[in-house]
This record gives sequence, structure tokens and C-alpha cells, in this order.
Amino acid sequence: MLAPLLLGCAAAIKLTSPGPVFFRQNRYGRKGTPFQIYKFRTMRTELSDSSGVQQTVKGDPRITPVGAFLRRTSIDELPQLLNVLEGTMSIVGPRPHVPNMIAAGVRYEDFDHRYMRRHAVLPGITGLAQVRGYRGETDTYEAARGRLDHDLEYLRTASFWGDLKIVFGTLSKEFGRGSGY
Repeated sequence: MLAPLLLGCAAAIKLTSPGPVFFRQNRYGRKGTPFQIYKFRTMRTELSDSSGVQQTVKGDPRITPVGAFLRRTSIDELPQLLNVLEGTMSIVGPRPHVPNMIAAGVRYEDFDHRYMRRHAVLPGITGLAQVRGYRGETDTYEAARGRLDHDLEYLRTASFWGDLKIVFGTLSKEFGRGSGY
């Protein structure tokens, strides 16, 4: 069902900017084991930060025009379904971070001693933190703490029905209005 959308996105990326269609990056997986995440490429190849330490910010000059649309609608995340098929990700769970990601000016690993607990489960394409508004930059203490607190709350309260609510919340929030940049 998604094939026409995925092929259209691939063609738009390829026709509007040089470089690969897909972006791959190492992220923390279950038990902190690294894995490669797949996304549609949304940034100019020559300006991208493959380490992921430099977070995307609002108005980021690295993002292509097609990439801005893909991010705003979260369509750039759809290739992560390949990660789900591989068994390295789940549909719902804490979003996977890059190792050494900066949160409130320090590495997330140093930000809070509870940080690595969020890796007790497979990371997800979407999660509780995202549907509760903690998507995007973690440049403030409140944003970084909020994301981590919601990820840990998910671990305590995870259920099939809870996951369904998160999926429908994501579809409503992201594909309907879009908050990505």
C-alpha cells in the first residue's frame, strides 16, 4: 500500500538534490546495542552530520525543500519500517538516539543517570514522548528531562492498548498537522 508513496518520495529526493535517497545512521538499540536506522534523506549531503551529534533545529539550512516537507509530515520516518522488519526497532517505543547526543548542553548519557534505562526495550518509530509534545530539539533542561521522563513512563506503563493510542495519536498529530522540522 505504501509503495507508490515511497517511490514518489525516492524520486523527489533524487530529482531535487544530489546524493543517496536513504540516510543511514548508528543509533542506540535495545540494551544500548548500536544499529543502523533508515530514513529518507532530508538534508544536503555536503552539510549533513553523519554522527548525529548536531541536532536539527528550526530553520536548519541543511534541510532541502523536499526534506522540509518529508520532515513536517514525518514521511521521512517511513523507511524505519525496514528496521521493524529486521527486528532492530518496534512501531512504538522510546525514539532511538545517536550515541553522544547533546541534551541541554551535555551528552544525554551524562545528563541523567537513568538515561540508559530507556534502552530496555526496542526503540520505536514513535513513542509516548512524541505524542506528548517532546519531539525536536533538546536544547533546554526541560525539553531533555521531559523526553526522558516520558520514555521512562512508557517503560512502566507499556501495553497493547497504550501502544495503539500512541500510534493513533501519532497519525493524528504528525500526519495531520505535522510538527517535524
